[in-house]
Amino acid sequence: MRTLVRSILLLSASSVPALAQEGAAQAPSLLTPAYGTMVWTLLIFVLLFVVLAKYAFKPILSAVEAREAALTAAIEAARADREEAARLLAEHRATMDAARGEGQKIIADARAAAERVRTELIAAAQAEQQAMLARARAEIESEKVKAIAELRREAVDLAIAGAGKVIEKNLDAASNRQLVESFLASVTTSAVSASR
Repeated sequence: MRTLVRSILLLSASSVPALAQEGAAQAPSLLTPAYGTMVWTLLIFVLLFVVLAKYAFKPILSAVEAREAALTAAIEAARADREEAARLLAEHRATMDAARGEGQKIIADARAAAERVRTELIAAAQAEQQAMLARARAEIESEKVKAIAELRREAVDLAIAGAGKVIEKNLDAASNRQLVESFLASVTTSAVSASR
């Protein structure tokens, strides 16, 4: 290889003075072909082409093919990345839809639980109200019984006082009380309300 390059350089170096002498002898015309120059140009081109074909074209061609393979691999990698990104996006959207559905379910459950608690509180309040009403009725009934008993006692006392005034004599208080109470017990409230 080195000898070939040296030969080409020597050949071209030796042809330059010959060309200079040829040009000095006559004035070159642009339309007149210079056969010597054409031969040397053709010979240098062929030698350069052979050298380039033997040593430069294969590495250049392999570099171009490697670059083409790298570009093809990069395009395939980009396509694979784009498909992976699309898959991840679809997966992310599915996850978001599932999370949205789960959130809606939690909200619905919370609303149902709140409604259930509200219903339970209303039921508890109504039960407490009924219990308070029952207690109030029981207290009213108890007070009514006490008031009736108090009225009876006063009625007995008044009846005894009235009877004592009528007969102008003080009878035995214990026996009189027992007599009046037995009379009042025999008289029921229905008999009293019927007489009205």
